[in-house]
Amino acid sequence: MKGFQLIIEGNWGHFKKPETNNNPLSHDLITKTALIGLIGAVLGIEREDMKSKFPQLSEDLLYGVQLLNPVKKISWGFTSRTAISPTTEGTPKYFEFLKEPKFLVSIALKDEHSKSDFEDFKKSIKQEEAIYPPVLGWHNCPANLQWKSEGEFSEIRNGTFETKGFVLAGEHTPKDISGGFRIGFDKMPTFQNEDFWNLPDKYKNVIYPDSSHSITVEGKYYEYQSSKELEKWCLI
Repeated sequence: MKGFQLIIEGNWGHFKKPETNNNPLSHDLITKTALIGLIGAVLGIEREDMKSKFPQLSEDLLYGVQLLNPVKKISWGFTSRTAISPTTEGTPKYFEFLKEPKFLVSIALKDEHSKSDFEDFKKSIKQEEAIYPPVLGWHNCPANLQWKSEGEFSEIRNGTFETKGFVLAGEHTPKDISGGFRIGFDKMPTFQNEDFWNLPDKYKNVIYPDSSHSITVEGKYYEYQSSKELEKWCLI
């Protein structure tokens, strides 16, 4: 499969967990659905057109994430007011934000149906171009995008492998997670339908090592060959 890597970072990020509406919490990592929204912004795809793009790209693209900065979360309070009466007393609301998030993201083209969007996004990242400002999940969290590498992903393989990216809980068996570093857990959305709804049965439970560390597990993986190195990734 064709693939490439980019670095996504910013001062703040918020990838909302849908079960936390009153005081929204954030996922630890950029989600697949947030990445698709970012692709839409870079390519300038209007909201109505994104209705069909979300399910299409959810199926046609695979992605993996590696932490480049540790996960740091801070709660920040805002006062919510209505547009009808903006001067009336508002209700305090707290949001959980990621501080200085930085991710290495691998993207693979699983289905040629989305080849045009895949190639256009790759070209935009290489040329440092974006039609609309990309964000880290929330409109007040601008994202910086940096080209990393281009390469090929192998067919899916099975065995013991070492990776710095996330793996799937229940599908990958840890072989060595010893050492003095943090292992994180999260439940990530991987599919959004035409109503912009993350389907509950498409969530995946992931395990990930802290930044600069790796874990060794047994299960399915892909090899990514770039001009510089060979890496092993779990992609969803």
